[in-house]
Amino acid sequence: MVFGMSLATYTLIHVIISLAGIVSGLIVLLGMFGGKRLDGMTAAFLVTTVLTSVTGYGFPFEHLLPAHIVGAISLVVLAIAIVVRYPFRLAGKWRAIYVVTAVMALYLNCFVLVVQGFLKVPALHAMAPKGNEPPFAIVQGILLVLFIVAGIQAVKKFHPAAAA
Repeated sequence: MVFGMSLATYTLIHVIISLAGIVSGLIVLLGMFGGKRLDGMTAAFLVTTVLTSVTGYGFPFEHLLPAHIVGAISLVVLAIAIVVRYPFRLAGKWRAIYVVTAVMALYLNCFVLVVQGFLKVPALHAMAPKGNEPPFAIVQGILLVLFIVAGIQAVKKFHPAAAA
C-alpha cells in the first residue's frame, strides 16, 4: 500500500502523470520552435513534470537509487524553469535559461521512459537485460543528441515577445 492505495494503482497514476508530462512537454517544445509561449500547455507540462518527480519518491525503497538522483536533478531544474518562466517572465537572459531548463526536464522524463522501456518491455529487456548493453546505450545516446539539437534550436527560435 502506498498512500492508502495499492502499489499497482499508485504506479498507474505515476505513469499517467509521467506520460502527460512527456506529451505536454513535447507540445511545448514544438511551440518553442515557432516562438509560441503556449501558456496553458506550459503550465500543464511544468505541473505534471514536478508531480512525476515527486510521486517517484512515493515508491517503497530501502536505499538511494539512481531514480532518486534523477528525480532530485529534475526538481532542481524545474524549480529554476518555474522561477525563470513566471516571476522573471523570460526577460533577457532568463529566456534562454528557461528554454534550457525546460528542455532538460523533458529530456530527463524521456530518459526515464527509455530506462523503464528497457526494464518492462520484454523485447527491449531481452536486448539489454542489465541496462548497460550497447542497445540501451545507443538509444540513450540518440535521445541525448536529439535533445541537445532540439535545445539549441529552441534557444534560437523561442522569442515569444518577437512572435507576439
